[in-house]
Amino acid sequence: MTKKTDSSAFKASWTYDAAPESTDHIQIKKQYDLFINGEFSSPVEGQYFETINPSNHELISKVADASSKDVDKAVVAAGKAFKKWSALSGKERGKYIFRIARLIQERAREFSVIESLDGGKPIRESRDIDIPLAANHFFYYAGWADKLDYAFPNRKTKPLGVVGQIIPWNFPLLMAAWKIAPALATGNTVVLKPAETTPLTALKLAEIIKDSGLPKGVVNIVTGAGKTGAAIVEHPDIQKIAFTGSTGVGKYIQKAIAGTDKKLTLELGGKGANIIFEDAAIDQAVEGIINAIFFNQGHVCCAGSRLFVQESVAKLVIDKLKERMNSLMIGDPLDKNTDIGAVNSEKQLKTIKNYIEIGLNEGGEIYQPECQVPDKGNWCKPTLFINVSQSHRIVQEEIFGPVLAIQTFRTVDEVIEKANNTPYGLSAGVWTEKGSKIFYLTQKLKAGVIWANTFNKFDATSPFGGYKESGFGREGGLHGLKPYVKFE
Repeated sequence: MTKKTDSSAFKASWTYDAAPESTDHIQIKKQYDLFINGEFSSPVEGQYFETINPSNHELISKVADASSKDVDKAVVAAGKAFKKWSALSGKERGKYIFRIARLIQERAREFSVIESLDGGKPIRESRDIDIPLAANHFFYYAGWADKLDYAFPNRKTKPLGVVGQIIPWNFPLLMAAWKIAPALATGNTVVLKPAETTPLTALKLAEIIKDSGLPKGVVNIVTGAGKTGAAIVEHPDIQKIAFTGSTGVGKYIQKAIAGTDKKLTLELGGKGANIIFEDAAIDQAVEGIINAIFFNQGHVCCAGSRLFVQESVAKLVIDKLKERMNSLMIGDPLDKNTDIGAVNSEKQLKTIKNYIEIGLNEGGEIYQPECQVPDKGNWCKPTLFINVSQSHRIVQEEIFGPVLAIQTFRTVDEVIEKANNTPYGLSAGVWTEKGSKIFYLTQKLKAGVIWANTFNKFDATSPFGGYKESGFGREGGLHGLKPYVKFE
């Protein structure tokens, strides 16, 4: 007779060994200059800032702090390059863009490690999502470069000229690809500013751009903080601004260019609704909830940070969700076992902790798994709040961290009203076995991207963008070409 095994004892004794990704194969300089006119050059004022590893607070590198004079040099270089670049055939432009995509693929492992070191995200996300998607965007738009007549039938397009692009810290290389690839495919030249906390993969991309043989001045990368971005926005010789970041900064940019001829696209904040109906595949939906809010530590503008569960299955879903949260591994971003890495900066961690305190003060019931986090670095346990209402600040305001607010609903009309009761309109998710219910909600939910029985799925061929205070314009897909052309 076989002796029965105590499964709980087995479960308690079973742990993962550490599986850290090697850093031996990467090359990070002690200091990075600006990438202007195809070369790395020192900033005019000689200022540099530090980029820090958020998981241990160690210095990674020093990076040039661009002044308005540096931005002007980059814009002049882009302006000169525009004449020849825009005159090239689409087929020739596509060759360069395709070459950049291939070089990203070849150096994907290095890019993945540097993205996790500089940003704090788990290596498996950098390796399996960020870097492949970045390469895919260059591949995709390389294919459109000689097909613009098919993209816009019966309309003759012309490039805009020099475009200024400002990207955030949550998906550094991917956001650079979203911006640069369609701009190049349509014949524009670029001045790009990466976020000051995560500049390294953009600067490594500059190395690839140089290696690809792209004509000098077509892409210029200037690093710095808010004043550098402001210099780009306010420069009179830039024809378009593309910005991804906070709603507050987006409003500033919109005011700054009012009355000018500059085109503008804004991809801003969000407070995505994730809706679970009683007929959903519950286990699948729980995995979807985890992915929706804890992916990239919640540093996702389209994160499903508001969960709506139909009342009849609320207890079941919440119990399963808590159990699943207990299995999440928090720690070293370079460990392949890690599910949740480090919060990007001390400033952002302070913001997240402040919102958690607000949620408690407003009477929300908090749940965090019992897990150990490293003593050094920026860490936040995955967090959920129940017993919250529409008026709670943690329900209405973007936290940009691993914090989920849960509410219940009874009817379809009720959840639509609750889901739309937000100043944002970027994303939503619907979980149900009924196709008719999915199609009905996609018509009623005021969000730019709506996922059905999944969440946070991205593809180079699919447009992305929002409504209301989540911005306007689309990036990705055929729609991503339109903001970079004018019609004759």
